[in-house]
Amino acid sequence: MAGDRLERTTFAKLISDGVLEIGDGYRAKNEELGGAGLIFLRAGHVTDTHIDFEGVERFHAELEPRVRSKLAKLGDAVVTTKGNSTGRTTFVTSAMPPFVYSPHLSYWRSKDPTRIEGGFLRYWSKSQEFVDQLAGMKASTDMAPYLSLVDQKRLLISLPPITEQRAIAHILGTLDDKIDLNRRMNETLDAMVRALFKSWFVDFDPVRAKADGCDPGLPKPLADLFPDSFEDSELGEIPKGWEVGPVLKQAKLLSGGTPKTDRKDYWDGHILWASAKDVSQCRQTFLIRTERSITAKGLEESATQFIPAFCIVVVARGATTGRMAMFGREMAMNQTCYALASITETPFALYCHLQHEMEKLVHAAHGSVFDTITTSTFTNSKVVVPPVSALKTFDQKVAPMFRRILRNTEESQTLAAVRDALLPKLISGELRVRDSDDHLSEVHHGFQG
Repeated sequence: MAGDRLERTTFAKLISDGVLEIGDGYRAKNEELGGAGLIFLRAGHVTDTHIDFEGVERFHAELEPRVRSKLAKLGDAVVTTKGNSTGRTTFVTSAMPPFVYSPHLSYWRSKDPTRIEGGFLRYWSKSQEFVDQLAGMKASTDMAPYLSLVDQKRLLISLPPITEQRAIAHILGTLDDKIDLNRRMNETLDAMVRALFKSWFVDFDPVRAKADGCDPGLPKPLADLFPDSFEDSELGEIPKGWEVGPVLKQAKLLSGGTPKTDRKDYWDGHILWASAKDVSQCRQTFLIRTERSITAKGLEESATQFIPAFCIVVVARGATTGRMAMFGREMAMNQTCYALASITETPFALYCHLQHEMEKLVHAAHGSVFDTITTSTFTNSKVVVPPVSALKTFDQKVAPMFRRILRNTEESQTLAAVRDALLPKLISGELRVRDSDDHLSEVHHGFQG
């Protein structure tokens, strides 16, 4: 696609031509929310990869006629317009529930599919052409970043022919669709794992069934792992023979460190180095990439150390104290985190147990000046400690699910890298669609292999 085939125009011109519609959201009042009607989508639910509908607010059902004019439509490109997340974008797909935009969201909607492909707008919003203009608009005010509708009308856009727009949207959309499928599959697998852990080790369902003289619904070797009665403990009623003890009954703590920042030979090596920021921004089970890396020399001459894969890393201090993830590969970390390694060879049970207990651990940390999790937080903790035999059986059952989650996460990282490499070249016309098809074919065969 040669550069002279691009139509350079403005949003204002496209709007006046009747081929583009832009708008912002509904200014909801508190009393209008809290019902079971349409979703009210705030900008905070728009992530870098998808819309997170967990915890969204809803309108009262009878208000639907009032808010329908701000209802999202299939194919809308969505952009956040205020605060540090200004310019974050997403796309409305058929898999999403109906929702109403909030004021800090704007939508770009194609009104003429023979001129503008909505999916192309989705990816143009991630292009350098838009990013550069957005940066200029942010810098034009001393206030918090804000992208007004007036600013949006001033945007310059380079439009390729509609056939190219559709092809670009299809190629990049195929990659994003697979990434989203992996994300949703991981959410399902994670929910299954949590449900099983809760049934066995929180609600004690097999023990309750046996205590009531009922069949626990498990094969006999599994059922035999659970007692048929309860006993009192300092945490209340627990299965007979189980213990109450600290988290460190099941794990050992590992600490990290930071190589000297003024030593260039310590940094930008091949060893991943995790920080609290990496863990806090990890919105998935496994952490497999970090913002910074260190060299072997940096590792050897500092307090940091290798942390094995499948250890759990927890943010120990700051605003995100208690955020946690599991290392998907061996890496180092800094001193703002603790890692916990299972001493019973049951890392997945430990991960689930920490997920369940973390709120209490963080609450215990709130007594300190900086809301810091310390060694004593774990040492003084009180949790139910099931027998190792039950924990190992749990790990055996869920290990295939965790490994599938890790494979999906790694695949999505590769797909995102391919998408990010193709996007600027396709949008600018440097790469033709047929060339990118060849590249995608190579990636597909790589996964098949």
